[in-house]
Amino acid sequence: MDADQRYRSLKVPRALSERLVQAVLFACAGASVVTTAGIVVVLFGESIPFFRQVSLAAFLGDSEWTPLFANKHFGLWPLVAGTMLTTAIAVAVALPLGLLVALYLSEFASGRVRRTLKPMLEVLAGVPTVVYGYFALTLVTPALQKVVPGLAGFNALSPGIVMGVMILPVIASLSEDAIFAVPMSLREGAWALGASRLRAVFLVVLPSAFSGVAASVILGISRAVGETMIVAIAAGLQPRLTLDPRVPVETMTSFIVQVSMGDTPSGTLEYRTIFAVGLTLFLMTLVLNLASHRLRRRFVRGRT
Repeated sequence: MDADQRYRSLKVPRALSERLVQAVLFACAGASVVTTAGIVVVLFGESIPFFRQVSLAAFLGDSEWTPLFANKHFGLWPLVAGTMLTTAIAVAVALPLGLLVALYLSEFASGRVRRTLKPMLEVLAGVPTVVYGYFALTLVTPALQKVVPGLAGFNALSPGIVMGVMILPVIASLSEDAIFAVPMSLREGAWALGASRLRAVFLVVLPSAFSGVAASVILGISRAVGETMIVAIAAGLQPRLTLDPRVPVETMTSFIVQVSMGDTPSGTLEYRTIFAVGLTLFLMTLVLNLASHRLRRRFVRGRT
């Protein structure tokens, strides 16, 4: 058998296997698109009856959220305030720590240390969030009550700090990848101009990796905004329009958990509030993810 015959004998099986792989990959991509479309349809389909009974002005203009009380108010801002407060605390914890860890792993750690510490750091991302929630309630809150005056048993500070620990691997790992990908020629140029290693890192390397670092931060914020169990366990489930982290608050996700526990009859106005809140949460995370995707594309274009 000559070379041409051997090539023709291998061509058909190879083509079939490639088409099979393409079909499987297309099916997986289509499943994700269909799932997303189904989520959008459900959220909009259940939210429209809610907004027929509650005006958008009341939803966005009222400052009280009491849909399960006799005196009903449907102002979303207490839930938004609780979500943003815990998220801000989480980012304040995770951003500096995650950035410092990323800088150490990419610029100062040896290859062996980097290969050892990075997987250990990413293990934190696999811890169940319910474990984080009980950790915040039973250990972090009692410890903070010894140093923070007036801290309630349920508060925004403790779950915010623990959420920061939860999103730390996201920010640290993605930022480290972005910093590590900065070309060595930029570092060498800074050193040739007389910059120290530390100045080169903060004045040349970090600005060059800004898009990737910013994308990691936005992804971390998106993860914190959508976190459920930590705030449901440790934040207090009390909707309150406040910026005081010492008092109980309620986030959008924890309200959804509260109503979904089965005490609210399906199809009622109170039940449909979870879809209105879920739609708002979906739009918020969609904007954050689109911003992160745009920054990552900018980072990739900058590398090429």
